Amino acid sequence: MTSAPNADSSPPDAAQRLLLVTGLSGAGKSTALDVLEDLGWETIDNFPVRLLKRLVGQSGQPLGQSRRPLAIGFDSRTRGFVPAEMIALLKDLAKRDDLTVSFMFIDCADSELERRYNETRRRHPMTQGRPLLDGIAAERELLEPLRRWSDIVIDTSALSANDLQNHVRDLFEASETGEMTLTVSSFGFARGMPPLADLVFDMRFLDNPHWVEGLRELTGQDAPVGEHIEKDPAFTSAFEQIHNLLLTLLPRYQAQGKSYVHIAFGCTGGRHRSVFTAERMAQGLRDAGFSPTVRHRNLGSRAADEIERKRAGTSKPGN
Repeated sequence: MTSAPNADSSPPDAAQRLLLVTGLSGAGKSTALDVLEDLGWETIDNFPVRLLKRLVGQSGQPLGQSRRPLAIGFDSRTRGFVPAEMIALLKDLAKRDDLTVSFMFIDCADSELERRYNETRRRHPMTQGRPLLDGIAAERELLEPLRRWSDIVIDTSALSANDLQNHVRDLFEASETGEMTLTVSSFGFARGMPPLADLVFDMRFLDNPHWVEGLRELTGQDAPVGEHIEKDPAFTSAFEQIHNLLLTLLPRYQAQGKSYVHIAFGCTGGRHRSVFTAERMAQGLRDAGFSPTVRHRNLGSRAADEIERKRAGTSKPGN
């Protein structure tokens, strides 16, 4: 589990961090606030907007004694919620030298919100006797000015709760340390693209160990699979070109202030070619002075055989 940064250690003259969090009902605002609390933020949900000025006080007055960063959640249910007035207030706060104000919006597709509400049987706050999709559409229209104004937008349509937690953690752990957080991952195209990847490389051009006797049940973390992949004439050249590209891009991203970079390698099932390449690339980046975290999205999936068979039909595929 990630340890929470010690926000109380900020220098006395440091600007107080204030993050406003809103979004569509059911999109994941509460989950995001829970992660921020785990990271050491003081969090307040459903805070009355009309009291925000009183909470932050006058210029030069810290938000509480601890100087911990403060995240405030609000949505369409919050008393006194008027988006235009909220934006005007936040613009005023952003002018203060003693505050660093950010705004995060949690979004989600209508169809996914409808599925979540139907599964939980919760009532949407803006239905008021109307069909669920009408309530979702009304809230989306109400919140659209805030979405346009936000400097951080997270779309959770294709994210699990754990995906959202990891993404928020990556974003705000990076901002605490001032360093770029680098993730190298593997995935299977048969289970969908990773929604939060910045750079995606398709490794399906390599010979597939799935069709080699004795390798099918192994993974890209096993030496025999790695040896098989490295024998492919295309591997070394492609790997070196991707490695050189990353060594060119990553310092540029860092210079531009990008806090989080996710590099994803994909193959059909996400258990052989992509896993091996991700592990090798992560080691290459460590040798170059970076500190990547490695994640394998589908490594534990036992349905890979069936996916490969359906993709291939009755014959072995060429890639």
